[in-house]
Amino acid sequence: MKLLSKATLVAAALVLAACANPRGGANDYEYGAGAGISSTALGDPGDPASIAYFNTTIGDTVNFAVNSSDLTEQGQIVLRTQAVWLNRNPAYSILIEGHADERGTREYNIALGARRAARVEQFLIAEGVSAGRIRTVSYGKERPIEVCAAQRCWDLNRRAVTVVSN
Repeated sequence: MKLLSKATLVAAALVLAACANPRGGANDYEYGAGAGISSTALGDPGDPASIAYFNTTIGDTVNFAVNSSDLTEQGQIVLRTQAVWLNRNPAYSILIEGHADERGTREYNIALGARRAARVEQFLIAEGVSAGRIRTVSYGKERPIEVCAAQRCWDLNRRAVTVVSN
């Protein structure tokens, strides 16, 4: 019976650990009053001033071509939309994460991720977003969306993500 209890506790701990924020910051979720988990920290996705709205409606990611930090036409459209939202909501801070696919050395991909984050930062500043609100970080190939040796995965992982916070 004790073995079953210990196994149950371990399983519960693993389930709770899986709920942690994958970006390594504070957990974006709070426990609702008896109703399970709610996304109150992100706000209501229907509220145009909420982080949840930014993530789901505006879009937080732009993708890049191989070995490039040049913005695509689609990337520029996303960033212009982000800039409009960010200018309307000046209380939020911005962290721009630069990412690369798994090919290449760690050092090369950290530098490439930094160039991608810097390019997004420059674009947002040119669109009127205050430079004082923006920080950048490069994760290189260390935080992939998907891990596989296929074009589909590489395309997803070559990106910059705009993380909005209070």
